[in-house]
Amino acid sequence: MSPSARPVARHPRMRTNALGLTPRDYEGAMSTLCAGCGHDSVTAALIQAFYQMDVEPHRVAKLSGIGCSSKTPTYFMSQAHGFNSVHGRMPSIAAGANAANRDLLFVGISGDGDSLSIGLGQFCHAIRRNVNMLYVLENNGVYALTKGQFSASADVGTRSKKGEVNRHGPIDPVNLALSLGATFVARSFSGDKRQLVPLLKAGLAHKGFAFIDVISPCVTFNDHVGSTKSYAHTRTHAHEVVETDFVQLKSRITADYEGGSTQAVTMHDGSVVRFSKVSEDYDPRDRGKVLRYLREVRNRGEVATGLLYLEESYEDLHEFENTVERPLVELEYETLCPGSKALAELQKEWW
Repeated sequence: MSPSARPVARHPRMRTNALGLTPRDYEGAMSTLCAGCGHDSVTAALIQAFYQMDVEPHRVAKLSGIGCSSKTPTYFMSQAHGFNSVHGRMPSIAAGANAANRDLLFVGISGDGDSLSIGLGQFCHAIRRNVNMLYVLENNGVYALTKGQFSASADVGTRSKKGEVNRHGPIDPVNLALSLGATFVARSFSGDKRQLVPLLKAGLAHKGFAFIDVISPCVTFNDHVGSTKSYAHTRTHAHEVVETDFVQLKSRITADYEGGSTQAVTMHDGSVVRFSKVSEDYDPRDRGKVLRYLREVRNRGEVATGLLYLEESYEDLHEFENTVERPLVELEYETLCPGSKALAELQKEWW
């Protein structure tokens, strides 16, 4: 299904930001994701963050790969630049675009399959280069577009739609980002808008690679094995004239709890995830302490959320490569391509 435009009607008293824009001006096409999908909650949080920060839509570049998560850029800020890359290659596209035009605000949306499997190497090198961008990973533990196979972030013991039990250890993107030297690392839950919006705003304002892992539940592949109402049972016992699917309408899962506390959240399949929000006196500037804290929380069977690590003074991609202040995209052709004589003089430096 192709995305459709939202209705253009606006209430005359709708609030505006410093640019005179309303929240509706930061929306995109109508979502074609399943009703209740956590990814749509992430979209709503992004819209709110951009609106509150008075961001000019035409100064934003949205990038994604392949997967349900990679549809998200279509659903916010339709006036921004956008590029949907092949599976797992979004970080390279983002790095190249950032090198060409450092004045844009880069936002990459990816998923656990897109970033932690086929795109794992791309993800690692974007961190290594400290590409100046906000990287949002919508993490649901499954390949939803291909019917719910385990992704690289699926926990041991997780049961698939067909009942198989995952035996492989998960890749934790937060621990991976920390170990690779990421300068901004956070985790949140798609249903916790009160926490997620400030984290997105902080990530957008950060100079360098800002990574946010968002636990975002999939509503379609949480039906339990053995149910006569499950999709697997229906397809096994029914003769289909044409292959179709019905996704039961489900409400979005939300949570609202204070810093320093733990909240148990029941997912659509009845499983419970315990989120532990960092307290006000938590120090995100010591990488070693952060890693120890995450290990302690994980050993308690909980998921730590909040701004987990921040390094404010660090070189980004342009400082590493000593690029010019003026964006490359604005340079004249003669400056970018000075000719063979200039190239020959340059090569003498390495002779």
